[in-house]
Amino acid sequence: MSVSLKKGQRVSLKKEDASLNKLMVGLGWDPVKHGQDADLDASVFEYGEKGIFGRTKAVINEVSYRHLTSADDAIHHHGDNLTGDGDGDDEQISIDLKKVTSKAEKLICVVNIYQAFSRKQDFGMIKNAYIRLVNEETGRELCRYDLTENYDGKTAMIMGELYRHNDEWKFVAIGEGTMDGSISEMKERSY
Repeated sequence: MSVSLKKGQRVSLKKEDASLNKLMVGLGWDPVKHGQDADLDASVFEYGEKGIFGRTKAVINEVSYRHLTSADDAIHHHGDNLTGDGDGDDEQISIDLKKVTSKAEKLICVVNIYQAFSRKQDFGMIKNAYIRLVNEETGRELCRYDLTENYDGKTAMIMGELYRHNDEWKFVAIGEGTMDGSISEMKERSY
């Protein structure tokens, strides 16, 4: 049975499924029609110590619709959904936990609205947004976080974070809306 998370709650993935090696991150949403379709883009940023310019907690890998596979071949984006229409996950990202570089301390899962400012769109126009983690080998959903707050004016969303603690992967539901305009702005944030 899947764990239903609330904002700020954490879950140990090992406790949910001791056999877990490959994880699928599913992200979904339904647009509220206001003229044109809302194109949301899911990404994962791999953060580690001492990144570019000596910054701590800097991005060491980015996976998005622009960069489908991480440099360490551990993370793979399954492609861009331009509308959010239909049932189920709108975008999926696979993570082979055994292949994630030892330099990575956390994986930040984000969603931003493509061309949000020029299209005059924000997360107040999006409903039923969620993130879920699934054992990719068995298809079993481990946990799910449904966004429930009002995010009017926010153009990007930090959905959740996978992190290592004592050689064990854990997940925390974040649900933090931001005014960042693009993926490049999201990855410059310090986590």
